[in-house]
Amino acid sequence: MAHPSAELQETIFSTLTSDPALTALLGGPKVFDRRPERASFPYLTFGRTAVVDWSTGTEDGAEHILTLHVWAKGGGKAETYEIMDKISERLNDAHLTLEGHQLVNLRLQFAEARRETDTATYHGILRFRAVTEPLAS
Repeated sequence: MAHPSAELQETIFSTLTSDPALTALLGGPKVFDRRPERASFPYLTFGRTAVVDWSTGTEDGAEHILTLHVWAKGGGKAETYEIMDKISERLNDAHLTLEGHQLVNLRLQFAEARRETDTATYHGILRFRAVTEPLAS
């Protein structure tokens, strides 16, 4: 069984890259695990993920705090907000299927859009909280 964070990231990747509206905003399925050297703007990258054991005496579980980064240039902050809104619509409270785990919930916790210092690049940050449990054997 894969680590629940790996399953969650794979499922989120598939969900976002298969969304026609988001793909249109990004100019293609431009969702990356790390910031590419030569990708054209706008695009989306996965950021830091923190996992905390959320197990009880009788049940296993994990809390995941995951960050997504939106990078935009030509369309400015408005473009950044539009992409962030589409991601939020697609993921907040989504009922995504994981292979070896159950996604109990997925909620947007934090969003910020800002212009990067000394550049024309806009940076959107979305932080989600997810809770997963292993599927019963």
